Amino acid sequence: MNNTQAFISANKERFLEELIDLLKIPSVSADTKFSKDVRETASLVAKRLKEAGAENVEICETAGHPIVYGEKLIDDSLPTILVYGHYDVQPADPIDLWTNPAFEPVIKTTEIHPEGAIFARGSCDDKGQMYMHVKAFEAMMNANELPCNVKFMIEGEEEVGSENLGVFVKNNHERLIADVILVSDTGILANDVPSITTGLRGLSYVEVEVTGPNRDLHSGLYGGCVANPINILAKMIASLHDDDNKITIPGFYDKVVDLSENERAEMAKAPFSKAAYCKALDIDEVMGEDGYSTMERGSIRPTLDVNGIWGGYTGEGAKTVIASKAYAKISMRLVPDQDPVEITNLFLNHFESIAPEGTTVKVTPHHGGEPAVTPTDSIGYNAASMAYEKTFEKKPIPVRSGGSIPIVAMFEKELGLKSILMGFGLDSDAIHSPDEHFGLFNFYKGIETIPYFYSYYTELVKS
Repeated sequence: MNNTQAFISANKERFLEELIDLLKIPSVSADTKFSKDVRETASLVAKRLKEAGAENVEICETAGHPIVYGEKLIDDSLPTILVYGHYDVQPADPIDLWTNPAFEPVIKTTEIHPEGAIFARGSCDDKGQMYMHVKAFEAMMNANELPCNVKFMIEGEEEVGSENLGVFVKNNHERLIADVILVSDTGILANDVPSITTGLRGLSYVEVEVTGPNRDLHSGLYGGCVANPINILAKMIASLHDDDNKITIPGFYDKVVDLSENERAEMAKAPFSKAAYCKALDIDEVMGEDGYSTMERGSIRPTLDVNGIWGGYTGEGAKTVIASKAYAKISMRLVPDQDPVEITNLFLNHFESIAPEGTTVKVTPHHGGEPAVTPTDSIGYNAASMAYEKTFEKKPIPVRSGGSIPIVAMFEKELGLKSILMGFGLDSDAIHSPDEHFGLFNFYKGIETIPYFYSYYTELVKS
């Protein structure tokens, strides 16, 4: 890999300029007004793959946004790595909380990133991390050091639930034949504490609607006489947790797999500072389910959170009304062996059952996904561990993530392949939030580390 690393060192500035061009395009998959931008991004990703040396590059149409596919098959006797990433991004809202416009990338130094970080929507999730793979591949190709076959599958709907990716995978089993899937949509504990994500939580996402009177009412004439949907919704949501911050939905915990004391002890070895955690979030105290640490609450325990709530008058000034309807969006993060469909049904039945007389409730399921766990004794994990140790000069720590990547479980079900989650972002990178950023150290370290994974994986498969 010496020539590969030399190529990377000589082209860092160009790699960054290309990423900046990618980040300037507002590829927001959730909003149809950005559809042209999403397609423009797909075209640029396809162009960069071709320039890097990929063959059979194709922009594959779906019922939604397209998937970019490309490959380089050098020898049938060698293993094949399937790289997954996504080029779509979250909406920039709330726009006024960005220090600089979300799609006008700027590089600034921070306490955590003294060498600089690129601030832009999608910089870490996932354009920056996806693009590391394109540039690592380009480096291996230019150095004539690509040790195995590689396939790329880069989608444009991850941020809206990957609705059409499953259809694409089902229809392209032969095209997607591989030995392992490589994903960089996670992170590391710190720039001096490398880690590999070995577990992901699942997801059940719903929208609820509470209806009271058939129209908005004058709060003076009707206040205290009819059910107020906003008041009712607030009470219903509050009842979903008990005093110990445990979720009250009957049957919710029935299939939760509890980790052993030994497993929890291993998790506790990962460095964590409660003071630093609180300082970074500007909070005085943490909160969560009794009996579990902050790291456990955020990874191995299920959760229920309100992601948005609205109803009635929210404009400037006052308008004294009792709203006809109130709404909320609620997400539940799930752990093995919770099934998202079952959990959604449990939520629906419970939420309808606690609605008081004088109101009606509607629950609309959105996207979801199953939890996933990656074994730490596999060839893929060992290759990833060796690669991190090579470039960070430290053995990485296996960690469970609190986030969800539903496609990981889908890949295993449809393709029979485990995914190796080689992320390089940090929790402090503000993904999905204003001022999202990605450290230049992390971007370049990813490009440097990925080729070693290819090399070690190939060697381990052969041995």
